[in-house]
Amino acid sequence: MDDALADEKALRQVYAEPSKQVIDKAFPFLDKHSRRFIELSPFFCIGSSRPDGLGDVSPRGGEPGFVHVLDDVRLAFPDRPGNNRLDTLTNITLNPAVGLLFFLPGVEEMLRLNGVAEVTTREDLMERFTHEGKRPRSVVVIEAKEVYFHCSKALKRSDLWNPDKRLPKGGFPTLGQIARDQFKTIIPAKVIDFALGQDAKKNLY
Repeated sequence: MDDALADEKALRQVYAEPSKQVIDKAFPFLDKHSRRFIELSPFFCIGSSRPDGLGDVSPRGGEPGFVHVLDDVRLAFPDRPGNNRLDTLTNITLNPAVGLLFFLPGVEEMLRLNGVAEVTTREDLMERFTHEGKRPRSVVVIEAKEVYFHCSKALKRSDLWNPDKRLPKGGFPTLGQIARDQFKTIIPAKVIDFALGQDAKKNLY
């Protein structure tokens, strides 16, 4: 494309330089505010890189504080049962660089954390994240390299936390309906949805 902005120099023809405050807000450690945000957060997304060069983003959720801050630079979270694709975990074993984006419902600022990760089954960490007698499959430990709060503009534009903006039930197909269409199966959507619901109840942890 002739109008592609292919490097930073081209991008800076369109965008101004960031202010010193924007550059300096990234810290190589977890301060009291970022620690508290993580302690309260029930949800984050983690970005990693595939070996073929494509990026990948995965959602992670749990009870508030399911991510544990281990010290001033390290945090850890459990890997619970999923679909066994192991996209993020495999990516980490090949390229440990990751980016995390934490959300706190009702708060319009977000917390960004960039660092390096490893996947472990170290016994003390496995025990630490045991939930109702169920151990995680593994634990991901991340050493933070950059930590900073992201401004609220994206969430303000989306009005994400506004309950009046929630899509009404039936406003989007269920996963069973989607699977039926995509895989052209004759299994009724409600049967697929029931099976998925049962799996979520039995294998949440």
